[in-house]
Amino acid sequence: MTQPDVTVVIGAYEAMPYLVECLASVEAQTLDHARIEVIAVDDGSTDGTGECLEAFAARVDMPVTVIRQDNSGGPSGPRNVGLDKATGRYVFFLDADDRLGPEALERMVAMADRNGTDVVLGRVEGINRKPPQSMWGRTLERTDVWSSNIKFTLSAQKLFRRALLNRHSMRFDESLWTGEDALFTMEAYLRADGVSLIDDYTCYYLVGREDGKHVTKSGSYTLRFDSARALMTLIADMLPPGPRRDMLMVRPFVVTLLPQFGPKYLKDSEQVRRHKFELAKPLLEAYWTDEVARRLRVEERLRMHAVAEQRPELLLDLLEFRRAKKEPEALLEKRGRRVYFAYPHFRDTAAGVPDALYLAEPREARAVPGYREGGLDSFMRRAVRKARRTLPSRSRDVRPAAAA
Repeated sequence: MTQPDVTVVIGAYEAMPYLVECLASVEAQTLDHARIEVIAVDDGSTDGTGECLEAFAARVDMPVTVIRQDNSGGPSGPRNVGLDKATGRYVFFLDADDRLGPEALERMVAMADRNGTDVVLGRVEGINRKPPQSMWGRTLERTDVWSSNIKFTLSAQKLFRRALLNRHSMRFDESLWTGEDALFTMEAYLRADGVSLIDDYTCYYLVGREDGKHVTKSGSYTLRFDSARALMTLIADMLPPGPRRDMLMVRPFVVTLLPQFGPKYLKDSEQVRRHKFELAKPLLEAYWTDEVARRLRVEERLRMHAVAEQRPELLLDLLEFRRAKKEPEALLEKRGRRVYFAYPHFRDTAAGVPDALYLAEPREARAVPGYREGGLDSFMRRAVRKARRTLPSRSRDVRPAAAA
């Protein structure tokens, strides 16, 4: 039997009626159906999901395997079962409440084949959900996790070269109840021989369920800390300390930890607040660096600083300032080359928060009238040129001694 181009793995639990349109989108694929393999895993559903999958398998003109099992408790188990059974050159993980664009598989397989890349991201649109945005803007035939914003989309709904996954024995972590796809996808990015991004065609429709049962919206706050810890550990295990590690650490700090110390924190009980600080402490001690801080926006940086210093009173002042919908005063200094945002405790000697934490990076400072972008760089360049002008005379002084 000829090897399929792609295996579509569908893990499904209580997926009705969304599963109907999901499967219809698979059937509508323009890629030759003989080149598509479907492995669908019913994870102990009681709402007719399994019967719907079996009816689909009996009707369509593509090879479909339906596996019915007891509930595993999360999406990792069904995905791993499907991955173990997959025979395609590529694997695509499709959530049972989402759907594909008709040309999605054809375009993604062609993109991977054309460029020899191991991971392909297809443009995502949301239906009653807001998908990540920062990585889109143009199609990239070949990129990586350093040269683009793909680190901010770590969901599993991407095309993966199966040989890459098997070579590194990559599977989803079944001990995690949320964020398991982030670990899997980040590891794939780091191990991949290139990543491609399709921006000019919507490959995936991310559907928000009206019943609110989407897995990423459920679960205790402690699960978020488990997820952040696991992703940070993976990044640290795969990269030595330095700028590259810090660049990727931004993702778990911004996406996973910061929301725990945002507006919802004001509604938490004192016990939960203390527990969140306890859970965050070892993570910030290990991975919160000046470089990570620099890559955050000023308000985000200040919140994380308050948590790193174990100072809940600073955090509460920031959150109350935000809840009051106040805007910080922007102070321009050094002839417009520096912009400080005067959030609470700016230059308050009693609070002792360093000025540097209030200093906006260019991407944030550009919105302030009067800001002179590049001014600081120009100052540094002048300093370097001045230093270089002294080198020739010093070199002439040294050469005779060296020759002697």
